[in-house]
Amino acid sequence: MIDDVLAQPHQIGDALWRIDAAGIAPHETSCGLVICGMGGSAIGGDLAAAAIGDRARHFIRTSRGYGLDADVGPDTLVLCASYSGATEETLACFDAASEAGAQLVVVTTGGPLAERARDHGVPVIGVPSGMQPRAAVVYMTLAALECAAACGAAPSLRSEIEEAREVLEDVAESCGADDFARALEDTVPVIYGAGPTAAVARRWKTQLNENAKIAAFASEVPEANHNEIEGWGRGLDLAPLSAVFLHTPDLHPRLERRMDLMADRLAETSAPVIRVDARGDSPVAHVLSLVMKGDLTSVSLAELAGIDPTPVEAIEGFKAALG
Repeated sequence: MIDDVLAQPHQIGDALWRIDAAGIAPHETSCGLVICGMGGSAIGGDLAAAAIGDRARHFIRTSRGYGLDADVGPDTLVLCASYSGATEETLACFDAASEAGAQLVVVTTGGPLAERARDHGVPVIGVPSGMQPRAAVVYMTLAALECAAACGAAPSLRSEIEEAREVLEDVAESCGADDFARALEDTVPVIYGAGPTAAVARRWKTQLNENAKIAAFASEVPEANHNEIEGWGRGLDLAPLSAVFLHTPDLHPRLERRMDLMADRLAETSAPVIRVDARGDSPVAHVLSLVMKGDLTSVSLAELAGIDPTPVEAIEGFKAALG
C-alpha cells in the first residue's frame, strides 16, 4: 500500500496517457457531468469537482447508488467509475444512463462494466490492475477532470495537473505523515474541511477507515460551527476524539477564520488538534497534495498499530453476505 501511495506522482503521467488513449471525443455543446461510483472509485468525482470549484460551467456531481437523477439525459455525460468493473450500483447506473440516452465514458480495469461499455461502443479508460480500488485515486480523479473538460463542464486543467506531479514528488519526500500519525494514534479522528477541502476530508476519513482500520469521521465548516461544535465537550468524555483541519491558500477568509477559531476552541479541551496545509500553486495541486498526505498518514497509522493496511475483510465479508 505504501508503494502505491508513493507512486501517485508517477501515476499522473500514466493516467493522462490512458485517458488520451481512450479517445474521448470533445462534445460540440457543453453539458453536465455525473460521476457514478462507490467507495474509492467515486471519490475521484468529488475531488475533481473540488479542484474545479467555481470554474465549473455546468453541474458536476457524484452519484452513489443504483439510479440517476431525473435530469440526466442526452445533454449529460455520465462517467461510470468502478475499479473492479463489477460494482453492482455502478452497473445499474450504466444501464440507467444508457436508457436515458446520456453520453457515456467508463473508467475501470475490466469486468462486466468494460464488457457492457464495449458492447455499446462506449470509450473505456483502462486502469492498471493489481491495486486496491482506493489506491487508484489519481486515475479516478484525472478521469473526472478530463471528462469535465471534454464535455465542456469545466475548462481544461492540464497545466495544473502537470504542476501537481511535481508537488506530489515533494510531498513524497517530506510530508511528515509519521508526525501526523503519532498525534492521531489511539484516537477517533474527525476530519474538518471547508470549501474545496470538504471532499478531501471525506477521503481522509475513508482512508483511515480502510487502511488504519479505525473509526473516523468527516465534517464540513461552516455547518459544523452551527451544531457539531456543541458536542465536543461531552463527546470527549465518551471517546478519545482528535481533530484534523485541512487548509488551502485560496480558502475564503471567513472560512479560514472559522477553521482557526474552531481549532483553537478544540485545543482548549485538550483534544489533539492538527492543521494540515495544502501545497502547490493551483487548486488541483492543493487537492491532490492533501489527498496524498492523508493517504500516507493512514498507512503510517496502520504501521504504528502493526497491521496490514491492504486487506478489507469486513467489506469483503459484507459483500459476500449481500450476495
